[in-house]
Formats: sequence, C-alpha cells, structure tokens
Amino acid sequence: MHDLKKEENRAILVGIDNDQTNIENSMEELFELAKTAGIQVCANLTQKRERRHPGTYLGKGKLDELQELIEEFDPPPNILIFNDELAPAQFRNLSDKFDCNIIDRSILILDIFAARAASAEGKLQVELAQLQYRLSRLTGMGKMLSRLGGGIGTRGPGETKLETDRRHIRNRIGNLKAELGEIKKNRENMRKKRERQGAFVAALVGYTNAGKSSILNLLGETKEGEEVYVADKLFATLDTTLRRTFLPSGAEILLSDTVGFIEKLPHHLIQAFKATLEELAHADVLLFVLDASHPQRDAHRDVVLKTLEDLKLGEQKIITVFNKMDKDVELPLPHAAQDDAAIEMSAKTGEGKNYLLSAIEEAYNSGRERMTVLIPYADSKISSYIHENCEIVAQSHEEVGTLFELIADNEAKNRLEQYKAVLV
Repeated sequence: MHDLKKEENRAILVGIDNDQTNIENSMEELFELAKTAGIQVCANLTQKRERRHPGTYLGKGKLDELQELIEEFDPPPNILIFNDELAPAQFRNLSDKFDCNIIDRSILILDIFAARAASAEGKLQVELAQLQYRLSRLTGMGKMLSRLGGGIGTRGPGETKLETDRRHIRNRIGNLKAELGEIKKNRENMRKKRERQGAFVAALVGYTNAGKSSILNLLGETKEGEEVYVADKLFATLDTTLRRTFLPSGAEILLSDTVGFIEKLPHHLIQAFKATLEELAHADVLLFVLDASHPQRDAHRDVVLKTLEDLKLGEQKIITVFNKMDKDVELPLPHAAQDDAAIEMSAKTGEGKNYLLSAIEEAYNSGRERMTVLIPYADSKISSYIHENCEIVAQSHEEVGTLFELIADNEAKNRLEQYKAVLV
C-alpha cells in the first residue's frame, strides 16, 4: 500500500456531513488517525450534503474551495485525506484534479496497522487486507498506487501493466491465505490443547485506545521487559497477546488481548483478521473495556457491540469494564441489560482491580463444579473424556479405578454424575 512515511507529510482532512454521524467527532477521530500515522494536519474541510458525489465525493463548488485552500499554504499540503472509503471513480477523478496523494480513511487505517503489526501473523493479515483493498480499486486509484509490475518478471504477450498488477496481486493473495490458513490450524491446535487442560480464557475487547493493553499489563503475569506496549494513540498494539493471571481463589486463567475496534473499520481488514477475531468465540468471558471518560463513550460502545454482533459474538458472556475512572467521567454510566457484570476501574491507578478479578471469578465459577469421580479401569473412554474436557485438580490410581478430583462444566457434570465418589 502507499507508504505515508517516506516524505514529510502535510494533509488537509475532507469529510461529508450527512446527518448520519456526528461530523465534528468523526473528523476529530480522523485527525487522531492522521497524527498516529505521523501526518501533520493543516486544515479541515467539510461539506453538508445528503450523500457523497458519486464521481468526486464533494460537489463542484467545494472542489474549487478545496483547491483554493491548498494554495493558501506554502509549501502546499501533499495529501488529501477523505473521511470515507472512496470508490474507484472517485479516486481517479480526484487524482486527476489535485496534485496531491489521495488517501481515504481505509488506506489510513491500513497504513497504521502495517506500522503497528509486529508478529508474523499480524503482518500477513495486514498485507492481505491491503492487497484485497488494492485489487478492487486498481482501475481507479491511478497514479496514487505504486506499480507492482516492475521487477516481477516479463509480461505475457498483449498484457497491459494493469493486468500484470492484477495477476500478481491475486497470486500473492492466494499465497497469503495459504500461509494464514496454516497459522490458523496451529492456533486451533493450541486452543484445543488449552481446552483439554481446562484453561479458562477472558478476552479483552473494546474501542481502540480504551485501555485494554493497560489492563492486560495490570492483571497479567509478565516477565520484566515483556509488558504489552501502551501509548495514548489509536491502535498502539495489534497482535493478540496471552497472559496468565490468578483469581482471588488462586485459580489460574488466561487473559487475551485483541485488536481494538473503530468506527468505519475497513471491511477487508475485518475479513483478514477474522480468524483471529473468531478466537473470541472460544473465550469463556469477554471483558468489554470502555473509556468511561471519552466524550463519545456511548457511540464507541455501540460500534463495539455492533462489531461483536457482526462477528456473531453477541451471545457471549460479557463483563463491561468502565476504565479511566480516575479522569472526569460523565454520570450515569451506560449500563446495559446484556451485561453480566459492570466494573468501574482505573488501569492507571489500579483502583477497581480486585473488583474486576472477583467478577471474572464469578464467571469462572458459573456452571462449573468441583467434583470427585472414580472411573473403573474398564471405562478408559471416560478417562480420556475427562482429560480432554475437564480441569484435573488431582488424580490417583486406586484398586478398582482412577480417582479424579476435577472441575467440570454442566455438560461434563451430567456425563460424570454416575461416577461421583463418596470419600470416607
């Protein structure tokens, strides 16, 4: 994708106010995205209209006003950033009219993800999203895109440069999907191993910059130098991270940090990260982290809940964590009926940490029972079932069978009820 960091970048932000979103807040978020990408914002320009112009995004009068705004600066800005995803025709027409790089919100987010991805899987996911986005827009993005044809090899007879680019991108997309497929298989094997060991997973989800990584560092068992990177910026961390932690009872669980959500998250990015996000479906509880102090707190909540619903995760057990309570917070907080619990805390000060751990423990104990069973040696299949589906606390070999002390969920409890042992 177009590299936004090879030159000193100065931009004008451009948006449409169509009464469907709060344009002021949306443009402020676009400003934060630009700042995160290392771009200096010179000015904003918005137009109030019912819908975007299909060919040029803005109407003719606003296009002229934008050109005049560009000419006011010396040197002039070299980037125009549009607050929505542009169609191929819009890219082409805007690139022809303005002597600037044309960037839309999706390209900007993809660029930030590319800079933030640290793991091999994260880098592959971002590259896949970039190429899928590029493939659908090759005919429209014109001079904005760097060409892939040079250096790839000779072109076939009669092939155009565009066709060469398209073939190369499709081949690379196929290779990336194959590599990610292998990584997905490995992740599934690791997850099944955790499930066999009875590992309880609490997954952190939320809007970007809500404080998920700060909470992970606060609760998780971390060796020196292994803290998850934390910064007051959008998408400071992308890669999924697992940490062990201990509940008040001493039970060990796993905490999982995931990529943050944002309004208008690019479709291709969601698709590329879908295998990673699907891991949330296997979490025992979701810790939905909200920045309680953010002026758009309620809107951020709606974006995350809508994304979870789109990923078919709306039925998961959810603990809402109102973070950053050490700041100025508007009350009342938006508690919802679907919350299994709601905790107020500050990852910065540590206040509320014990309440959160207690809420997680309540979810941990929900539907789980500690029981002792005696499995006859002849019932080896039941012993195998226990190893795969229960958390084994202790086991010993007795004269007539194997004695297990274990923690079982509802399904396992029903299956093992007839084997319950009465100890004297």
